[in-house]
Amino acid sequence: MYFLTKDLYFPPVEEASPEGILAIGGDLSTERLLLAYKSGIFPWFEDDEPIMWWSPEERMVLFFEDLKISKSMRNVLNQKKFKVTFNTAFRAVISNCKKIKRKDQPGTWITNEMVEAYCKLHEIGVAKSIEVWQEDELVGGLYGIDLGHIFCGESMFSKVSNASKVAFIHLAKHLEQNNYRVLDCQVYNEHLASLGCVEIDRDDFMMVLKYPKIST
Repeated sequence: MYFLTKDLYFPPVEEASPEGILAIGGDLSTERLLLAYKSGIFPWFEDDEPIMWWSPEERMVLFFEDLKISKSMRNVLNQKKFKVTFNTAFRAVISNCKKIKRKDQPGTWITNEMVEAYCKLHEIGVAKSIEVWQEDELVGGLYGIDLGHIFCGESMFSKVSNASKVAFIHLAKHLEQNNYRVLDCQVYNEHLASLGCVEIDRDDFMMVLKYPKIST
């Protein structure tokens, strides 16, 4: 495991531990975060922990042709009871992702430092959000890092049933229409699997990361 210094550097992702931890330390500067995502690495840690940088052996991604929309979810979308916007309330989305209570999780991995770091990325057009509204109230959404050919999803939240799914589905369709290669979801969970996400080998993910957007 590599301990980062002030130098802007990450070791090769193949040096990650079996759990996926590649390095510890460093900072959440804009430059380091950009280097991390472009290198297939992401930060994941809690308030009382040092910054930990991950590149797991298996990467959870969505290939857009595999998107699963259940019959009940299609009914929700057809009812048009939600309004979806792109990149209009980034700080509100990440703040809600930080505060929302999650099953089997005592706290949040989105620290105050992380909120400010990603808001800086948003200011330069790299971090983006999808918002879901119901009667002018923000009830769901997600945010992530836009690399131009891959969108690295970071976190989502839902205050009412299905709101985060609506955000995810709209994002997936938007990315497909704009010829992105995959939606990166980082690590496995059952909710993502139910939407069609699959795990691929890190080497395969790095190959996807290497090649630019599909041309039209």
